Amino acid sequence: MRGVRSVDQVGAEERAASLAKRSIKKASKLWALDLAIRCMDLTTLEGMDTPGKIAALCAKGIRPKPGDPTIPSVAAICIYPARVADAREHLGSSGVRVASVATAFPSGQSFLSLKIDETQQAVAAGADEVDMVIDRGAFLSGDYQKVYDEIVAIKEACGDAHLKVILETGELGTYDSVRRASILAMAAGADFIKTSTGKVQPAATLPVSLVMMEAIRDFVRETGRPVGFKPAGGIRTSKQAIAYLVVLYETLGPEWMTPERFRLGASSLLNDVLMQIEKERSGAYQSMDYFTID
Repeated sequence: MRGVRSVDQVGAEERAASLAKRSIKKASKLWALDLAIRCMDLTTLEGMDTPGKIAALCAKGIRPKPGDPTIPSVAAICIYPARVADAREHLGSSGVRVASVATAFPSGQSFLSLKIDETQQAVAAGADEVDMVIDRGAFLSGDYQKVYDEIVAIKEACGDAHLKVILETGELGTYDSVRRASILAMAAGADFIKTSTGKVQPAATLPVSLVMMEAIRDFVRETGRPVGFKPAGGIRTSKQAIAYLVVLYETLGPEWMTPERFRLGASSLLNDVLMQIEKERSGAYQSMDYFTID
C-alpha cells in the first residue's frame, strides 16, 4: 500500500465537475438512458422488506414499463440474503440477476466465519452476485492484511458468483484512502468495486467515482484483468446517471459501457429515467402517477 500513488484532490474534483457539464442530446441521450436501465441494480435494503415487496420489485425489474417492450430489463435485483430465494423464484429465467448484500452489511463488523457462512448461504439460495462490505475499522487502522484476507476468503466462498466489494467511501476520509482501498480490493480478487452501501453519507460522488475508475484503469494496465465499477447511493435523477456514464466513458472507455462492467445502484432512479425517455420520445413530460412505485 505504501507504493500506491497519491491523488491530486483539486485535479480530481475539477475534472469530475468538468465532465459532469457535458450535454447529451436526442438520440445519444436516449441511448444513455437505455444503458442506464440495463446497468441498474434495482435495490431494496430495508428492514421492512417482505416477500410481496420483493415480488413487486422483480416484476418492475423485468418489465420496467408494462406494455412497452422497447424498455429493457434492469441488470439485477439487489436485496438482503434472507430475500434471495424470493427473488430467485420471481425472476426465473428472465435474465435479471439476483445480487445479495452480505458480510454483515452495512457495517462489516462481525466475525469472518459468520461473513463466510452468510455468503455461502446467499449463493446457495440463488444469488448470482454478492455485494460485500470491507471492514473499514481494520482498513483505517492500517490493518490492510486483514482486509485483503477477508476479501480473498469471501471471493472463495462466492464460488461461481461474482463479487462486488463495497468500500463505503464516505467513511474512508480521503481520496488517497479511496485509491488504496480500490487497489487492495482488486488485488484480492474483486470482480467489481463499489462506492457505498447507501446507508452512509456522503455516498457516491463523481470525484470519488473518478478516483476509483482511475484506479481500475491503472490496475488493468498493470495486470490485464478488467474490473467492474458500481456507484451506489444518492443517484436519483437521469441527469446524475448520465454524468456517471460520461465519466465512465472518458476514463475507462467504451468497453466498460455494459452491465458486465458497470452497474448503477439505485432504489428511486428508474422512474425518473422512464419519465425522461418518454419526454425525449414525445416532447412532453409525464406525471409520476403514470409509473408504479416499488
